[in-house]
Order: sequence, then structure tokens, then C-alpha cells
Amino acid sequence: MLATRGGIIKAIRSFLAEQGFLEVQTPLMIKAPVPEASIEAFPVFQGNDRPDLYLIPSPEINLKRLLAEGLDRIFQLGPVFRQEEQGRHHLPEFTMLEWYRASADYHTLMSDCEAIIEITARAAGWRGDSITYKGIEIDIKPPFPRTTIKKVFEKYAGWTPGPAPDLDRFNQDMVTKIEPNLPPDQPVFLMDYPASCASLARLKTSDTEVAERVELYAGGLEIANGFSELTDQEEQEARFRKEAGRRRKQGLRAYPRPEEFLSSLSQLPKCAGMALGIDRLVMLLTNASNINDVVAFPPEKI
Repeated sequence: MLATRGGIIKAIRSFLAEQGFLEVQTPLMIKAPVPEASIEAFPVFQGNDRPDLYLIPSPEINLKRLLAEGLDRIFQLGPVFRQEEQGRHHLPEFTMLEWYRASADYHTLMSDCEAIIEITARAAGWRGDSITYKGIEIDIKPPFPRTTIKKVFEKYAGWTPGPAPDLDRFNQDMVTKIEPNLPPDQPVFLMDYPASCASLARLKTSDTEVAERVELYAGGLEIANGFSELTDQEEQEARFRKEAGRRRKQGLRAYPRPEEFLSSLSQLPKCAGMALGIDRLVMLLTNASNINDVVAFPPEKI
């Protein structure tokens, strides 16, 4: 398993290098995480009851700061940390690939994902245009089907999410009605999330009720999540205030403002970024049903 995992990671790095990407390493501890109500960062205490730093739930804000400094194709592949994330498909510490392209949008990211799935399937020993996961043959030949959140909710949940749907209802229906009905024999991209469900994505020009956010699903697993990135500082600050308000209502810890990130947005070019879960990708390509089976040290062995 570890040899296969290593081969998959090597294939990803080779592909991105061939595409002109620079691998970078940003800090694993930061002063101010993105204030998302759905993601909780691990605090790092420094001798008092107030955290000075947080383990990164994603390298996103520092990667975007590098884009603002002039780099145009970058990626980071390494550990990230999220509280209260443990289960068959979740770990509190997991491995994430995150890559960014200047002068790109989420359509380019989807093409990247298709190439990465094909290349890593070869690295894992699969031949031809399909893999098998949990007894189901999955066709991985591009292009993968693309559909919108509006379409799948109307078809499988019986309602249409507006720009700011009830998040509890939306998230519950995603898990119980949408994900189980996605095609089992092909990877699929879910596009155009409600505007309030993508706090760092830019709105779609042709329909400002939705954001240019996309997620890749395969074999019942959410593999990747990406955006055409928001570059407007004023709009980003307004969205962060809303998210901070949601955190307060839920009784969650208040984070400091990510001042350096917000200041960098005035220099951030048009860009797009994608986060891909390496552990889940390895699960898919090795026919593993539990994420603990694809890491060297699952939580109970630490």
C-alpha cells in the first residue's frame, strides 16, 4: 500500500512539474485561518489560554499570497489538519494537494483533475480506461460528466437552492440525497454552488446567484474541491464578516483577521485553485473502503 501511495504521489509531482508548476512549502502554523463556519482549525497554545497560532486546515491563503507576489503556477503537497474530522473517509490530519493557476478558471481545474486521475490510475497499476472500486467499474476516460448543483437538487432533492439556502438543509440533502445518486460508474463534477456556499470563490458572471465552485466525486468519494478565485478585497472582507458571524452564532472560536492575506488581494491576478485529498484518491485507486487503510499510521496507532 505504501509503495502504491508513493507511486501515486510521485506521478502527481511529475505531472505538475511537466505542466510548469513550482512546488512550494508554506507554513504549517498560521496566525489567522480563514473564518469558515464549516471547518475548525486546531489551535496551538503558547503557555496561556489564547492560541497564538493554528495548524493549517489548508495552505490556501499563503499560496494565494505567493500568486500575488508574481508566481503563476504553484502547488503544495503535504499535511493539513482539521478538528472533529475522523471516520471512514476523514482524518484529523490528512494529506492534501493544492494547486493554483494564474489566468485560469474552474474549467481549467477540471481538465487538470481529469489528467491527474488518468495518470495516477496508471501509477497504481490500472490499465485501460477504467478502474474498479467496491465491485463497480468506473470509466475514467475524459471528459468526465459535468452537472450543476441546481440540476441535481431539482432532480434528487425536489427543491432549488437559491443564492443563500438554509445550510443545514442543504448540507443534509447533499449527504443523504445528492451524493448517493451520483453516477457510480463515472467520476462527475458538481458545479456552480450557491453564492453563500463558496466564501472564497468568485460569482458567475452570467448568474450571480451561484459561485464558480466545483467538486469532483468518484466512487462515492468527494475527491477534490476548487474555485475560480475571488480577487476583490472589499467583497472578500464582507464575506469573511458573514462567516465570522456564523461562527459566533454556532459558539465557535473567533479567529483573528487574516490581514496579510486580505492586503494581498489587491495584487492577486485572475486565478483558480483546487484542493485534492490524496488519501481519498489512494482509497479510490487501491479499492480501500476505509481511509485508515491507506496511511502509514492511522489515529489509533499514533
